Amino acid sequence: MHVIGLTGGIASGKSTVTQFFRAKDVPVIDADLLGHRTYEQGSETYHQVIAAFGQDVVAPDGSIDRKVLGGKVFGKPDELKRLTDVVWPGIRKLASQELAALETAGNTIAVLEAAVLFEASWEDLVDEIWVVVVEPDQAVARLAARNGLDEAAARARLASQLSNDERTARAGIVITNNGTLDELERNIGQAWEELQQRLRTAAGR
Repeated sequence: MHVIGLTGGIASGKSTVTQFFRAKDVPVIDADLLGHRTYEQGSETYHQVIAAFGQDVVAPDGSIDRKVLGGKVFGKPDELKRLTDVVWPGIRKLASQELAALETAGNTIAVLEAAVLFEASWEDLVDEIWVVVVEPDQAVARLAARNGLDEAAARARLASQLSNDERTARAGIVITNNGTLDELERNIGQAWEELQQRLRTAAGR
């Protein structure tokens, strides 16, 4: 099975690309959703988070209180790293299990969508990497409109991530999303056709 790692910054348009794959009946594993699953009550990661950050992160219903936990790591790089050192291995384990299940089910292509693909060093889980990039000013405008942030807050969110240059230097396929939705869909379609050609060549057809 050929696995595509899909990544990109906030407000870059990754969700539009995943919609394209799903329309092609290509299964997409969403690392964000797996992240939520790692916090499920009773899981290994659940217990590790409580051990690392204290019993006060547990809500009255026994779940992890994400707001309390967020308050402990927001704006604190060392604490955030302590959290990701716990959560990212849990996500990786779930992603590996899902990819194995998809291959067993006979899928020939699958997508792992992960904003933190590079930060978490998950490159070895995929066969090639697609990155979606948008000019920073456009990303700020989209983020401000979507999340109701002011420009300064939106720029701060963007600045906390890898830059477009850092991502594109490590990706095989770069999809630019600076224009209209139609232009983005054409760019995705072109990348898809090139993928099909590569897979046919690899299969000797």
